[in-house]
Amino acid sequence: MKFLHALLIFCTPVFSQSPFPQDFFGPPLNIPIQLAGNFGELRPNHFHAGFDFKTQQKEGLPVFAAGDGYVSRIKISTYGYGKAIYITHPNGYTTVYGHIKKAHGAIEDFIRKEHYQQQSYEIELFPNPSDLQIKKGDTIAVSGNTGGSEGPHLHFEIRDTQSEKTINPLFFGFDKLISDSKKPNLSSILVYPIDSMSIANQSKRPIVLNLSLQKDGSYIAEKVFAMGKIGFGVICSDFDNVSYNTNGVFKVETFANGASSFRYQFDSLVFDEGRYINALIDFPRYRQTKQRVQKLFMKAPFGLSNISTNDARGILDVLPNFSQLYRIRLSDFNGNAVDISIPIEYAPQTAVVAEETPKTPYFLKVATDNIYEKDGMEVFFPAHTFYNDFFLKFGVTNKVMTVHDDNVPVHSNFKISITDSTIVNKEKTFVASLEGGRKKYNSTKCNKNTFTAFTKNLGQFTLALDTIAPKIISVRPIEGKVLKDKNLLFRITDDMSGIKSYNGFINEKWVLFEYDAKTNRIIYDLNDNELLEGKNDLKLIVSDNLGNSAIFETSFFRSKPKLN
Repeated sequence: MKFLHALLIFCTPVFSQSPFPQDFFGPPLNIPIQLAGNFGELRPNHFHAGFDFKTQQKEGLPVFAAGDGYVSRIKISTYGYGKAIYITHPNGYTTVYGHIKKAHGAIEDFIRKEHYQQQSYEIELFPNPSDLQIKKGDTIAVSGNTGGSEGPHLHFEIRDTQSEKTINPLFFGFDKLISDSKKPNLSSILVYPIDSMSIANQSKRPIVLNLSLQKDGSYIAEKVFAMGKIGFGVICSDFDNVSYNTNGVFKVETFANGASSFRYQFDSLVFDEGRYINALIDFPRYRQTKQRVQKLFMKAPFGLSNISTNDARGILDVLPNFSQLYRIRLSDFNGNAVDISIPIEYAPQTAVVAEETPKTPYFLKVATDNIYEKDGMEVFFPAHTFYNDFFLKFGVTNKVMTVHDDNVPVHSNFKISITDSTIVNKEKTFVASLEGGRKKYNSTKCNKNTFTAFTKNLGQFTLALDTIAPKIISVRPIEGKVLKDKNLLFRITDDMSGIKSYNGFINEKWVLFEYDAKTNRIIYDLNDNELLEGKNDLKLIVSDNLGNSAIFETSFFRSKPKLN
């Protein structure tokens, strides 16, 4: 068997010894460990690179260092991991703690000092090894819901410090903290005709196979009568004994003629490979139904190193006299497994369900650069922007360029160029994506009369003008009020190009407002020790991506003013 990618970099738990330390790392929370998301779980545009620990649906739980080390990186962002702390350990690994509400003790003091020094909420810091040394079990933060989090939890990772690969925490003894005797769950099996000459069960489209559950917990699928090249896909999930929610499956493997033909498992992940999830899943089906079918074949090779496969890349060529029992096995880290058997037989047939791929004048070949232009509007796709060749929908109508639709996955940026000599206010003009009647901002550069932007999103594009400043709304009245224990809370929005920067000043001195992009709110902690006891003058300046700015000014009191 020829392997395109080496998968088994690490030993699995079935061996008596593990190359990973089993007792060095401890849990970062002092509550019963439950997962809201596991390692390798399928997420939009990426695989989940760690564990999401539940925090009892609330914020403010103490977060502990998983091992001895030093704080090597701190990143504060409005997106992604939000507020995150990285600890480098002497054993060659780094742990990551994301979505925290705030850091603790000396770490928080270090962060606050840098906020004020850089006069920015979003910062990235790389402390020296001697700056913030940590012992196992030290409180480093309190849990939160910052960044791209959709609810209170703690994101936790273990990375190889040198390569920055993330490694499944189960290899480090966390499997002992999460009891799991449950088999993975199988939802559906689909058969895919691979090309225009292929037919499966009288269909040229992917179809769902009926499944029969056996007494031993395995499944037998309905027989597949096929001709030509076919592949399979699976919808599956996993459970453990304590978390009470679905997670991703650790390992999926297929067998053709008894030999492994296509396999992937989530021992580790490479960040640069995350977007290959859109090649692994049936992306059009996901866009249309939100179901993630994990394809067990590659129509064309792609660089997800978790995959190992045979020369046929998991594709079966069903020729006359072909008869085979194809098998799929779903496994979790603890070896709990589900087997699915699919009988396949060659049968000449006529398709009742026709192919649904519409043909256009523009056939895009992935391996070459592709340029399409009309009426001063152009799109340039560098080679390997996509995963497979396809017929592109392209056209220009009323100064709106249509570049296919979002049912095709895009791997890397492509360029949109629009030339228009009639534009007067070039500094306020941008390349906009049209989404449901809204104009979405793309970072745009202008050279003479040509506006260019780079994006990974297909759809419709046009030029748009933004001369409207953002809005600043005080969530509660503060003008002339005496404010003691409350925070200053504002909602900031921009309907066109989006918020680029925000700055708050009290008594003409910059102060730290924290921004929550999920709620469009900025907040200032009145206990920040930057206030006068009497009257305080507040000024907020919020700017969008086209340089339009709004200014909000008011005053309030920290204590009740004395009467003369």
